[in-house]
Amino acid sequence: MKRRRPLRALRRRTGRQITRVRSVLLRRVFLPRREGRAAVLRYAAVLDGQTVNLHARLPRRVRPDEGARIELRRRGRRFTTDARVYTDHDGGVAMDAAVLLGQDVHGLPLTPGRWKIRLRLSQGLRRTLPLLLVDLPVPYGGPTRPMEASAATGARYRLGRSVTGNARVTFSPSQPSAEVVRVQVSHSHVEVAFRVVGGEPEAPWAEFVASGRRLEADVERTAEGLWQVTAPLHLMAPRRDRAEQWDLVLCSDNLRDMRLGRRLHDVRNPGRVFAYRQTAVTPAGRPPMLVLPRYTPAGNFRIQCSPMTEAA
Repeated sequence: MKRRRPLRALRRRTGRQITRVRSVLLRRVFLPRREGRAAVLRYAAVLDGQTVNLHARLPRRVRPDEGARIELRRRGRRFTTDARVYTDHDGGVAMDAAVLLGQDVHGLPLTPGRWKIRLRLSQGLRRTLPLLLVDLPVPYGGPTRPMEASAATGARYRLGRSVTGNARVTFSPSQPSAEVVRVQVSHSHVEVAFRVVGGEPEAPWAEFVASGRRLEADVERTAEGLWQVTAPLHLMAPRRDRAEQWDLVLCSDNLRDMRLGRRLHDVRNPGRVFAYRQTAVTPAGRPPMLVLPRYTPAGNFRIQCSPMTEAA
């Protein structure tokens, strides 16, 4: 592990240096040469994890009444969607577009890999303009962050650029994950409803895992198409005078074991935003205890079971 850390730090420094060099080349060499022959993106971002939002300044020779479409191309395959060309507030010609991606959400059905993004103009002689991405999207601060994946499908769409600055989007299919949807705490049990993204489990079951302990529980389908499991609190009482942390793992015959969590969101601190109240319960045949469902900083779901003292 100690040997890997210097290598990772070296890769990060090398990556930052390469990014700076490419940015300098783009601004000083490629951009001046392509000025007037390409559309320059002033804004480009994937805001909701599956919609690419674009705003570009177009060459002066482009008319504001031209028909326009955004084109995504990869290895002979091509998809297009509408774009709007208009006169900007300062008299220049600009373009706006919102490109929904993903067949499951009725967007463009991309396949995994890098897709070139271009602008097709249809007034008079048909022509295509490259979209230059001068500045890569910069993460913003605050309690929320850009969506890293689609909340609906778990697919990942990342904006980037070629060496010469041409914009492109990279599509990575979703990896199977178990996402918590609802948690209900009563005075005797905890019910957890969740969905599985990126796969369909066969013959699933759940395991509650704590330090040196592992409990199995049945998983059932709900009427709304979710999966549901009930925590066996009568078996989860702490054996010592301190709290025990229980992770919830989904197992099946066809998918890898997956820890339940909440990861497809734009919240920086899921433990604070998706907080639950601590509840006093009395499992059958067990002394009273305190139960607190919560999320770790990584978004993993846990159930904390603590002995109930007089102070509590």
